[in-house]
Amino acid sequence: MTVNTLQDPPVASDCLSLGSFLRDRRSRLQPAPEARSRRRTPGLRREEVAARANVSVAWYTWLEQGRGGPPSSEVVERLARALELDAAGRELLFLLAQQRPPPLSPVAPPPVTPALQRVLDGMKCSPAIIKTPTWDVVAWNAAAVAVLGDYAAVPARERNVLRRVFGDPLLRECQPDWEESARLAVAVFRIDIARTGGSPEAESLTAELLATSADFRQLWAENDVRSHWVGRKRMVHSQAGPLTLEYSAFAVDSAEGLSMVVFTPASSTDEAAIEALLAQKARSAHAGQ
Repeated sequence: MTVNTLQDPPVASDCLSLGSFLRDRRSRLQPAPEARSRRRTPGLRREEVAARANVSVAWYTWLEQGRGGPPSSEVVERLARALELDAAGRELLFLLAQQRPPPLSPVAPPPVTPALQRVLDGMKCSPAIIKTPTWDVVAWNAAAVAVLGDYAAVPARERNVLRRVFGDPLLRECQPDWEESARLAVAVFRIDIARTGGSPEAESLTAELLATSADFRQLWAENDVRSHWVGRKRMVHSQAGPLTLEYSAFAVDSAEGLSMVVFTPASSTDEAAIEALLAQKARSAHAGQ
């Protein structure tokens, strides 16, 4: 490959400017077939993008030139559609134009893909779940079933972490640090639903818990928020005995709205206890066949 040493190298700041992003995405779009033969450069002309976005050619030209000030959210949305941007491109357009992510728009979380389920299943001794912003558990692994409960054995409505925390007295009895865990859950739930712009499901769940749980009412009134769900969880398992798990939550980038919560054994003793529990479950399943 021949390198043109006379050409100035790209400047990092230019690569991250609104104008350069607009020019790049404009150049990627194909004009109508009848207009392609008359083009000297690839992509659409400025006036064509301006017409698509319903803005003046002068205003769009200023944007590409870094003039005119930040466009409104409505204009940015129209530009995103005009440039046929995907979700990642739309997010970057907002970040460049307004130095913030796109406005919140409640959407239903996507389904769990087979690839994501394989990630869960690959964690043999670490209970792991996938949850929605309203804390419905939509996927889990075998370790989660053995340690946290058999989600497949209960109706979908009961596969909700908050309903279990505030509605299952047995769960409360087996967790020595239940109050702190519940406080953290409410604080994280509050910001989870705010990040997604709220939803009828979130409002309904909140109203239900306020009506049925005095503990939830008290914690909800504290107005605490926490953006990171990390810590230690102690529990007394009915078969494995005392367990200590370290837990962390991770956003699933490929599935907006879903997050993965992983509970890792805090010591080799805890890991051995979970291994023994899984082996016992496997023997019982084999004997029942």
